[in-house]
Amino acid sequence: MATDTVTQALRLGRRIGIAIAGSVVVAIGVAMIVLPGPAIVFIPLGLGILSLEFERPRVWMAWLKARAVRLRLEAQQRLQARRAARRKAPPRH
Repeated sequence: MATDTVTQALRLGRRIGIAIAGSVVVAIGVAMIVLPGPAIVFIPLGLGILSLEFERPRVWMAWLKARAVRLRLEAQQRLQARRAARRKAPPRH
């Protein structure tokens, strides 16, 4: 009986600790949008921390990952198209 109460208290403490830590990291990242600093690193890091315990940040992280992959592929395609256009263009004199 006492161990169940202790276990529940520890789980609640862990959940609260993760919520506080993740929220602080996200808040720092949001502040870094207008202040100098790597906001693009801190916001996903904070969401990653929050996703350890909560479902909604997991959904946001999945969306961010999919968006990042799509942006990377688009950038690679644009770069390849530029390189191909340079090869076909006549030299400038």
